[in-house]
This record gives sequence, C-alpha cells and structure tokens, in this order.
Amino acid sequence: METKPKRHIAVLGSTGSIGTQALEVIKTNKDKFEIEVLTAQNNADLLIQQAIEFEPNCVVIANENLYEKVKSALDSFPIKVYCGANAIADVVQMQDIDMVLTAMVGFSGLVPTIKAIEAGKTIALANKETLVVAGDIITKLAYQKGINILPVDSEHSAIFQCLAGEFHNPIEKIILTASGGPFRGKNSDDLSKITKAQALKHPNWEMGAKITIDSATLMNKGLEVIEAKWLFSIKKEQIEVVVHPQSIVHSLVQFQDGSMKAQMGLPDMKLPIQYALGYPNRIKSNFPRFDFMQYPTLTFEKPDINTFRNLGLAFEALSRGGNTPCVLNAANEVAVDAFLKEKIGFLDIAKINEKTLEKVSFKADCNLEDYLQIDAEARRVAAEMI
Repeated sequence: METKPKRHIAVLGSTGSIGTQALEVIKTNKDKFEIEVLTAQNNADLLIQQAIEFEPNCVVIANENLYEKVKSALDSFPIKVYCGANAIADVVQMQDIDMVLTAMVGFSGLVPTIKAIEAGKTIALANKETLVVAGDIITKLAYQKGINILPVDSEHSAIFQCLAGEFHNPIEKIILTASGGPFRGKNSDDLSKITKAQALKHPNWEMGAKITIDSATLMNKGLEVIEAKWLFSIKKEQIEVVVHPQSIVHSLVQFQDGSMKAQMGLPDMKLPIQYALGYPNRIKSNFPRFDFMQYPTLTFEKPDINTFRNLGLAFEALSRGGNTPCVLNAANEVAVDAFLKEKIGFLDIAKINEKTLEKVSFKADCNLEDYLQIDAEARRVAAEMI
C-alpha cells in the first residue's frame, strides 16, 4: 500500500496550551506529521526542549531578549534560530510548510496568519482573535488563494464536522454551547469578590490563563460568536449561545428543514486539534471514549448576559461591524492582563471593554494598517482606565 507523504507543520505558539497538545498529537502520529517550525513568545526553556525533541527546520523566539539563550542552547543542532515578531511572519512562508497551526494568543496571531495565507498555506486556526479583528480581510484572502481555514476551537470544529457533507445545504442557525465557566449562576455581588485564583479554575477544560479568564467572563464565547460569523458566512441572527455545563455537546447546526446535527465527545482539546491536522481524514486515537452511563443527564440553559456583560458586548460589536470587534478585542486583552496582574477586579474587565467601545471612533471599512492602528489606540484607551 502506498504511504502518504508526511504533512509538514508550523506550530505558532508551541509552548502554550494548544501548542503543547498539538505536539502530543504529532508525537503520537510521527508517520503522518513532521514539524517544520516552532515559535514561542517568552517560554524559552520549553521551546528549547521542544526543538531538541522534534528537530524542526527552525524556531523563533518572539522576545528578542531571549534570542541568545535559545541560540546557544541549540548551537549543536541543525536548527535555525530567529527572533522577533517579524521573523514569525517570515518563517510561515517557507516552501516546505504544508499547514500552519496558529495557536498564538491574541492579536499577535493576525499578521503571521495573513502571511501564511498569502503564501498558500492551509491554516489550522486556534487563534480566534485573528477572525474577530479582521475577519473580512482573512476570509477574502483565503477565498482568493483557494486555501482552507480549519477551525481548532472545539465549538467551531464541532460545527465544521456537522457540516461535512452538508456544505451545499443552507444553515438556518448554529448553536454554540458554553460551559458557563466557574461562576455560572452567580450574580454581580458574588462576582465583585472573585479572585484571580478562583477565575483560573475552569470546571471542564485545561487552557492557558488568558482564555480561562475569557471563559469565566463569557468573553471567550463572545469572541467565538464573532469568529463563527466569518468562518461559516452567517448573520448575527443565525447564531445562538446555549449554556451546557457538562461540555459534551460541543455545538450544533440547525438546517432549513428543522433537522439538527450535534458533535459530541468528552472535553479534550486534542480531538479538534487532531481533526484539523489530519483533515479530511480522521486519525485513529486512544483518547478516552464517552459513556452515556457516566452522563445520564445533559442540561441546557440560557446565558445570563446581564451579569456576564461581555457576551452581550460581543453581539453588539457583531451588529455594528467595522472596527468595533477589533476595539473590543484590544480592550479585553488589556483588561484581562490587568486582572491577571491583580490591578483590577473581575467585573472591571467588562466595564473597561464597554467604555473603550464608547471612546474609540467607529470606522466602517478597514485595511490591515487601519486595524493595527485601531488596536494600538484601543489598548491605549483601555490602559488609561486601569
């Protein structure tokens, strides 16, 4: 039987939660995947370990102050070492790369994703902020280049899987499920006393600090709502969010005949990561299997967008369009960072987001340069409130 050539992967953000789990999937399937590029922001020690284990063509450490440390540690290996954000945008264009997994946190993933699409690379997208900020640019460019954007988020992967074989059938609506985070059912008084340690304890998923806080404020779901609009070419009115505390139904699609499809499974990010890396083929895995007897009851409820204001703000940003989602994303990155540094309270995150949206001028049509400037302005405005 003819063996298929290995798929050569660049992992942007290889030391984060998604990146490390992607490397576990790749390690288990060495006959199918080869690592070409690894990048990290600050975690030089783990990047060095990963480079020694996987021997990629090159690595990039975004923090230029750590370049010498990484360079000297890898001196005896046939691995090129680069540094800085521009280097990440350059290496994704390398000829040998088949797929770029963008698992960088936040706005920093935007330019490398654009450069990878321009170079004709398939994108496995775990960086939702890229589509939130500049969905119009990204989707248009991907269409022009004829490349696939494969979602890695569990919810968007679920929708993508439900649409397999259905791409010719119009979507009536999609239903994104949310766990509700650690503070489901709590009121504003309860949330005013929340500590950083409490907010970092997610009931179902293991994630990085930024996304865990976003899940606790429901901003993560809000960003996913905006991302879904671009990924699946749908309107705001076609997107619904339902709180599903067990995180077994990862999301659903309803078609125009009223029929619904759901993708289900245990909450494990390795599954959607592996689906994207191997698409269109499903790769055999030894992941734990779901057992109905372990989950005799699955429950669903309406999200509380008055208490968890960020989800409402995201729907509003989607309605307004233009630069509004970019402003919301920038403000949120600044506010979450301040909360993690214990400079502001939990409820202040949404307040800063809302006030930043009020203060930054609306712009309907934006190019990449506009988005870069708007991001910088929104960060400045948000930072002044802290």
